[in-house]
Amino acid sequence: MKKIVLSLLTAAFTLSTLASCNNNDDDKIAKKQTYVLVHGAWQAPYVWNAVRSDLEQKGNKVIVVELPGHGSDQTPAHTLTLNVYRDKVIDAINKAGEKVILVGHSMGGVVVTAVAEKVPAQISKLVYIGAFVPTSGQTLGDLANSDPDSKLGPLLTLSADKLTLDVARDSLTYLFINDGAPAAKQQVIDNYRAEPAIPFGDKVTLTAAAFGTVEKVYIKTLRDIVISPGLQDRMIAGAGIKTIYSVNTSHSPFLSQPQVVADLLLKIAQ
Repeated sequence: MKKIVLSLLTAAFTLSTLASCNNNDDDKIAKKQTYVLVHGAWQAPYVWNAVRSDLEQKGNKVIVVELPGHGSDQTPAHTLTLNVYRDKVIDAINKAGEKVILVGHSMGGVVVTAVAEKVPAQISKLVYIGAFVPTSGQTLGDLANSDPDSKLGPLLTLSADKLTLDVARDSLTYLFINDGAPAAKQQVIDNYRAEPAIPFGDKVTLTAAAFGTVEKVYIKTLRDIVISPGLQDRMIAGAGIKTIYSVNTSHSPFLSQPQVVADLLLKIAQ
C-alpha cells in the first residue's frame, strides 16, 4: 500500500512539474513581440540594424519602416506629407497582422503619434526614443522652434524651392552621434540625404478617444543637442507619459549604444 501511495505521489509531482514547464514555455512564447521601428529625419532604416538583429535573435519579429523620401526611396519631396509617412507605417502594421510595439525616433515621434491616432487598437505600446511628441494642433516645426537649447536650427539650410532641409555636412556627427564610434559616425555621413521639408509644417490632430488610449513610454536621450532634455521633459509632461527611461547618449542611441536600446525595448515589452 505504501508503495502505491508513493507511486501516486511521484506521478502527481511529475505531472505538476511538466505542467509548470509547459506554462513557462507558453509564457516565453507569449512574450515574443512584433516591433515596428520608425527612423527620424536625415536618417534611414540602417540606423536600426544592430537593434533589429538583437531583437530578432531573441525570437521577436521586427519590421523597420523606410519612410518615403528616405534611404533608397525616391518619392519626390513635393509629394510628401506627414499623412504619407503615417500611411506607410500603418501599412506595415497591417501587414504584421497583430498588435505591435511601435517605436519612433526624433521626427519619427510625430509620425508614430499620427499613426496611434489612426489605429490605436493595433498598438500595444507606443515608444518614443529622443523623439518629438506633439499635442493636438502642433507641428514638428512648432516643437523644434520651442527648444532654445537645441543646436540644430542654426545649422539648417532650406533649399531654394523650399522642399528640402540640409544639415551642414561638417556638423552631422556633432549633432546626431557625437558619442559614437568612428564606424557609426561614418554610417551617418555615408547615408545622409537632405530631408523633405513639407511634413515639418503638417499639424497633428489628436483625440483622447484614440491617441489617448494608447500606452506610451519615453526613452530620454540625456546628452541630446538636437532635441534637448528640457524639451523632452516638457513633451513628456504634455502627453502625460508616466513610464520613462533614460540613456546617457546623444541623439542616436541605437547607433552609439544599440545593446542598451535593445535591452530597454525588451524590458518595455514585459
